[in-house]
Amino acid sequence: MPPEGFQPLSPEQDQVMRPKTGRVIIVGNEKGGAGKSTVAMHLTVALMRMGARVGVIDLDVRQRTLTRYMENRLRWAQSTNSRLPMPEIIRVDASTSRDLDVAEREETERFETSLQRLKSSCDFIIVDAPGGDTFLSRLAHIHADNLITPLNDSFVDFDLLGDVNPQTLEVIRPSFYSEMVWSCRKAKAQQSRKPIDWVVMRNRMSPLEARNKQKVGEALEKLARRIGFRLAPGLSERVIYRELFPAGLTLLDLTERGSNITFTMSHVAARQEMRDLLIVLQLPELQGQEIKF
Repeated sequence: MPPEGFQPLSPEQDQVMRPKTGRVIIVGNEKGGAGKSTVAMHLTVALMRMGARVGVIDLDVRQRTLTRYMENRLRWAQSTNSRLPMPEIIRVDASTSRDLDVAEREETERFETSLQRLKSSCDFIIVDAPGGDTFLSRLAHIHADNLITPLNDSFVDFDLLGDVNPQTLEVIRPSFYSEMVWSCRKAKAQQSRKPIDWVVMRNRMSPLEARNKQKVGEALEKLARRIGFRLAPGLSERVIYRELFPAGLTLLDLTERGSNITFTMSHVAARQEMRDLLIVLQLPELQGQEIKF
């Protein structure tokens, strides 16, 4: 029996008192130009708009697109005296050691130290994985609770996930990125007995019902059943995404003071795409919450 005068914690108090173990969301694939950093940035801002504390790790040691996006955001907020939500961001550098074993030990320590620091204070950690098969990329995938793979809606990008028969377009076998994710899933299961929830986004989809669009969709559905990922609607092709980068803004920031971009019905539709992504992700931490953007 509980002691006299004992009062159980409310759900809100329990959430505050419980040590944080931030959910790790990896945004990754092995091909550039699929919108990884755009998805990572918009997801980060969406979660912050939902009231979550978010940390970001940029592992793209070559381009650093997400880091530069955040730097642009900070400069814009300072120049306009706006109070934009900002995540805590950590940049993890690749080792410069020529000894492979030493390099992997250094990169492991850098990544895991950064991850634990953010997990202790954040509800979510968004990791922008590099666009290639690197040790840091595999390390990040092994730590994923959720993996989001943006994919341009074409068979050029589909080739990351599966090989298809050139005549029938039937899926023959999983391709190199799928095999990498599979090995990371096995490694995570051995380490923590927890699964990786893998969601593939059909990004930059054309509004036209073209034959290629239909065939890509059919192939993705077959491959999803075969190797175990879920499909999500992605972000449509919109010029606005490229226009927002220099200011560090997202489509969820356009009503902020200082924004000189006219808010249109196209932007309303784009916001709905982000809502749809959050719904498909089914993040337990957001269960029952109203989407606030």
